[in-house]
Amino acid sequence: MALQFHSNSSVLIAIFHLLLVLLHCLQAKAANGYCDLFKGSWVFDQSYPLYNPSVCPFIEHEFACQRNGRPDQIYTKYKWQPQGCNLARMIGDSEFDTNNAWICMQDYGVKVMLDRNVYLVDVVREQMGRVLKLDSIEGGKLWKGIDMLIFNTWHWWNRRGPSQPWDYIQDGGGIKKDMDRMLAFEKALRTWAAWVDSNINPSKTTVFFQGISPSHYNGSLWNEPKAKSCAGQKIPLAGSTYPGGLPEALFKLKEVLSTMRKPVTLLDITNLSLLRKDGHPSHYGLGGPSGMDCSHWCLSGVPDTWNEILYNLILS
Repeated sequence: MALQFHSNSSVLIAIFHLLLVLLHCLQAKAANGYCDLFKGSWVFDQSYPLYNPSVCPFIEHEFACQRNGRPDQIYTKYKWQPQGCNLARMIGDSEFDTNNAWICMQDYGVKVMLDRNVYLVDVVREQMGRVLKLDSIEGGKLWKGIDMLIFNTWHWWNRRGPSQPWDYIQDGGGIKKDMDRMLAFEKALRTWAAWVDSNINPSKTTVFFQGISPSHYNGSLWNEPKAKSCAGQKIPLAGSTYPGGLPEALFKLKEVLSTMRKPVTLLDITNLSLLRKDGHPSHYGLGGPSGMDCSHWCLSGVPDTWNEILYNLILS
């Protein structure tokens, strides 16, 4: 990331801004010692949500539950509370001039790129059709030279039918019409891990992997057997442990990460997200009243917490 300051005053403003944020984090750490940001519970906070989702122009239709008619709003008023510490938030204009802060951010020349590769490995169109290649990651050329990389995959691995964006799977030298999806997921992760170990210089690039985002289609997993989906759920689960346990995909991911030579920080958002059976669009998403979406998330909501945790880890 290139730092380009245009004047001495902008340097001072940038330093002041960074010191305020870092001081806030250091004070929290000094008071509480080491804190696992992923262990905690959801607590009601009247100050939430931190923005008005009904008027936010950046929220896409399928996540805009308020605009799509969701009548309850209490689900927007829960914040993640780690055990023994607090999540640091960006300090607003009560402590420094927000306009100057934006000037400083321009000096950094930050660029953000979204590479929508839902499997991380390659899907190649060949004569026979679209082939998901578990041992090929040519798309990784786009990731070289980036200061910070945040990877994620899993959501699409169980897609079947018209929404499945491939026709065949290539596993080594063999071509298959299909295979065990969990095994395919693991093989793709190992291909990605090998790419990171071979291509990433940790002194220049920081790597994160966002963990498994869960769904809520079976109420028995949260001790509510009559619930067949997330419809009508209005509050999170109490406590810090999900009754149904963690998904197998998370254990596969952690297993692969443990074998890597290069450092990768896991954004372990699975358990905290499992507690939010209330946070999905259900009838207020892309499918409308006849649909049932218990895998994506309403905004504002759970993904905002993922971003807050990422922000804290970057600062630390």
